[in-house]
Amino acid sequence: MAGTGAGYDLSVTTFSPDGRVFQVEYAGKAVENSGTTLAICCKDGVVFAAEKFLLSKMLVPGTAKRIFPVHRRAGMSIAGMVADARQIVSRARSEATQYFNAYCEEMPSELLAERLGLFMHAYTLYWSVRPFGCTALLGCVDQETKKPSLFCIEPNGMVYKYQATAEGKGKQAAKTEIEKVLANNPELTCEQALMLVAKIIHKVHDEKDKDFELEISWICPASNYEHAQVPAEQRKAAEAEAKRILEAEQEDD
Repeated sequence: MAGTGAGYDLSVTTFSPDGRVFQVEYAGKAVENSGTTLAICCKDGVVFAAEKFLLSKMLVPGTAKRIFPVHRRAGMSIAGMVADARQIVSRARSEATQYFNAYCEEMPSELLAERLGLFMHAYTLYWSVRPFGCTALLGCVDQETKKPSLFCIEPNGMVYKYQATAEGKGKQAAKTEIEKVLANNPELTCEQALMLVAKIIHKVHDEKDKDFELEISWICPASNYEHAQVPAEQRKAAEAEAKRILEAEQEDD
């Protein structure tokens, strides 16, 4: 029984004397220990980026994804346990499909985010299950207005709407960099954001960690307002430019 939770962390249904649910907090720790992921609402769409650790040199590029499509105009970036996240992605797709079958139109982003929040919250209420060890960044573009929106769904079921945010190991440093980017570029477009998000991910990467593969996707005019992976040529060019700028900044220091 000795330890941080002192026995109060054995079940998700048990509150500690000071009102904490330790198992939900532990799920948050799983998110904090994962690679950094971020998303930005730009003037013309949404950009996602993820730091995907390479667990083996023999791993085929493009596998073990951390950014997933939900429906044609929505995508999701994950921080935390990818195995848990796949269930959230599956639930999001199911919710979107059921809504479309019932109403013949795409599910509003706010409603989809709230449904996912309720689903994740349900797993913090029963002793027979455990919380999801992941946080989801849900980005959508409205089919008619082309207005982008971004939501963060946490393991405890809370849903927050952001202009831009980051999760994972380097989230604090990434958020600081994102704030600088948006302050200097209020009319930032998705194509302009490519190099900037690549720079942020490389800058917050801990050299003690394994090598990583940069994963970027977007929903913008270049993808016909559909969620799609950024073409490999553009991604590599953005990554090369980001590395060049970071090296120049280090030399100046």
